[in-house]
Amino acid sequence: MTRQVYDFVEPDRFVVGTVGMPGERTFFLQARQQGQLTSVVVEKAQAEALAERIDQLLDEVRDRGDEEVVPEGLVGPYDNDPLDAPIMEEFRVGAMALGWDEANLRVVIEAHAVTEEAIEVPDIGDDEATGPDTLRVWLEPAQARAFAQRARAVVAAGRPACPFCSQPLDPEGHVCPRANGYRRRG
Repeated sequence: MTRQVYDFVEPDRFVVGTVGMPGERTFFLQARQQGQLTSVVVEKAQAEALAERIDQLLDEVRDRGDEEVVPEGLVGPYDNDPLDAPIMEEFRVGAMALGWDEANLRVVIEAHAVTEEAIEVPDIGDDEATGPDTLRVWLEPAQARAFAQRARAVVAAGRPACPFCSQPLDPEGHVCPRANGYRRRG
């Protein structure tokens, strides 16, 4: 099967968003550029880890002396709009890669599809004909910070955590392991 690579070199928009109610949400990465729209499904933990790693990467770039490229407090305009419709899942993300494009001064994010057979995840920028389908997005540092900020907000917008065990509370309550099996109310 031929590999599909969805490239977004200068995206108009790249966001994390969800569909569904808290506790039943499906998380999406969505990229849009000049009328092309691509949506891929990610796990909540993947969205959270990606936001954290983007911030770490940009901090590393700034700390090594590129303060003009990534100044302290740099964040692009915040995007609070819902996901663009239609939301059509291209693939479910299995592995992600993150890098810094020194030549273009951009963050490069790659999301690779889950595959049934064991396939080695390609290097960033690899466009071999075989391998997992890939969403590849280049972001300016301000866009990347805004993406990370939104991703953290979307992840945090789920169900509140139990104050005793930190597991998510359902609207009906939950069986808290710290309450010896008694049902706590939310």
